[in-house]
Amino acid sequence: MRIGIVCPYSWDVPGGVQFHIRDLAEHLIGLGHEVSVLAPADDETPLPPYVVSAGRAVPVPYNGSVARLNFGFLSAARVRRWLHEGTFDVVHIHEPSSPSLGLLTCWAAQGPIVATFHTSNPRSRAMVAAYSILQAALEKISARIAVSEYARRTLVEHLGGDAVVIPNGVDVDFFARAKPKPEWQGDTIGFIGRIDEPRKGLPVLMKALPAILAERPQTRLLVAGRGDEKEAVESLPAEMRSRVEFLGMVSDEDKARLLRSVDLYVAPNTGGESFGIILVEAMSAGAPVLAADLDAFAQVLDQGSAGELFANEDADALAAAALRLLADPERRAALRERGSEHVRRFDWSTVGADILSVYETVTDGAAAVAADERTGLRARFGLARD
Repeated sequence: MRIGIVCPYSWDVPGGVQFHIRDLAEHLIGLGHEVSVLAPADDETPLPPYVVSAGRAVPVPYNGSVARLNFGFLSAARVRRWLHEGTFDVVHIHEPSSPSLGLLTCWAAQGPIVATFHTSNPRSRAMVAAYSILQAALEKISARIAVSEYARRTLVEHLGGDAVVIPNGVDVDFFARAKPKPEWQGDTIGFIGRIDEPRKGLPVLMKALPAILAERPQTRLLVAGRGDEKEAVESLPAEMRSRVEFLGMVSDEDKARLLRSVDLYVAPNTGGESFGIILVEAMSAGAPVLAADLDAFAQVLDQGSAGELFANEDADALAAAALRLLADPERRAALRERGSEHVRRFDWSTVGADILSVYETVTDGAAAVAADERTGLRARFGLARD
C-alpha cells in the first residue's frame, strides 16, 4: 500500500505527535508498505529518507503550548506537489483542524483520507470559531481516529461526527530491553519534558521537592528536556539545588535508559494532555509511575492500577505519594509488574494493526464506489463489461 502521512508540527522540534508519526511510518515500512511523511522542517534539519520537507515552520500558540506550524500559499503548493508525486492509496492526516499542513492537505487531496485527532481541549474557542472554515475540509475525511476518549470527546463536541479510539503506539520491547545507567540509579526520581512549558508540570514537582528532600535527603531529581535550567530551580532553597541534575535533550536510547534506571517516574502535567505517551514509555521500561490525576492519564494508567495518581497541581499530595512509594520497594515492584502487563495493549504490533484496518476499510470502500460508478457508466452508455 502507498501511504502518505501528514505531520502538522515541525519535525526538528521533538514532540509526542512527531514521535507517533515517526514510529508509525517506520512500523509500516517494516511491514513492506511504501510510506512518505510530509512535515515542516528547517532547511538544515537532517531528515529520514521517508520524510519530505514542506518548508520552515513558524511558532503559533496552540492548545496551551507553542506549536511550530506551516501554512500559506507556498506550503499549499508543496502539498499539491507531494500529493501528485505520491499517488497514494490513502492519505493519513494528523491534527487536520490545526492551521497547518493537515488542513491544506484536506483541501487538496482526492481519494481516501484518514484523520487522527490528538488534541484534548473541551473549551477550545478556536475550534468553535473556525468550524465554518473547517467544515468543508473535514467533510472529505473518510475515517476519523482519536488517540483517546478525551480527544474523541473534543472532536464530537466541537466539530461533530465521531471517531474510533486507537491509542498512540510504543515499541514496548525497545524500552524493556534498555540497560540501566549506573549513575542514574539509586534514590532517583525522573522527569522528562519541556522545562519551560508550565503545563508539563515541572514547577509543581519543584514545589514538592523540599518536602521530599527533608525526609529523604539522598534523593536526586533527574530532569531531561530543553529549557532554562537556572530558572527551573529558582524556587528551591540554594542548598537543595544540587539534588537536581539537568540532562538536557536526550536521545531515544538515553531516554529508555533513564526510564529503566529511576526508582520513580513522576508526570506532574497540569492539563492539555489527550493521552500521555511518556507514561506508556515509562511503563514499557519498567519504571513505577506517579502521575497527576488528569482524565487522560488515569485512562492510560488503568484508573490507577498500573500507576499511582495524585491530585492535579497539588504539590503536597505529590510529595506525600512520592515519599510513600520511595519507602516501599514492594509497592514499586507491584507497579512495575502491573505496568509491564498493561502496556502491551499500546505496542505497535496492536496499534499498527488497528490503524491498518482503518486504511483497508477506507480503501476498500473507495474501490467499491469506483466499481459502482464504472458499472453505472457502462449501463448508461450500453457498454459491455471488461
